[in-house]
Amino acid sequence: MLIFVISAMVILMDQGSKWIVRSNMQVGETVPVWNHILQFTHFENSGAAFSSFQGYGKYFVIIALVFVAGLIYYRRKGEIKGVLMETAAGFLAGGAIGNAIDRLVFHKVTDFLVFGKSNGILNLANVAINVGVILFVIHLLKGQLKLKLKPKS
Repeated sequence: MLIFVISAMVILMDQGSKWIVRSNMQVGETVPVWNHILQFTHFENSGAAFSSFQGYGKYFVIIALVFVAGLIYYRRKGEIKGVLMETAAGFLAGGAIGNAIDRLVFHKVTDFLVFGKSNGILNLANVAINVGVILFVIHLLKGQLKLKLKPKS
């Protein structure tokens, strides 16, 4: 159940933040938020990460749907269990669906988060995907640590 709650929260926060940006900022407009640490820059991306594959965003909808279907399949099989894995899967699914909604409705993804002096522009769905990956890696590392610490019989 946790996977669905987190996914829904990510989707709502992502779509809400994108709506606020689209409603209040012109494309290309920048608003400093926190010194040189964070700024909002409204950008519309019709491709993938780092503006690659411009114009091919619709294909990423298919990838997102297959990915989320895979998460649901493995969860039902019992392969995704425990708070850490459910949380990771929730962030991953919510992020994938958040960006897929943009691609379906607007044919491009609204990005606006710029951290530091980075050239990369993200949105909350991207941040959620990154959090999900980090949690998944933590889960894998915990599993490896348990194997190493397990007494041999």
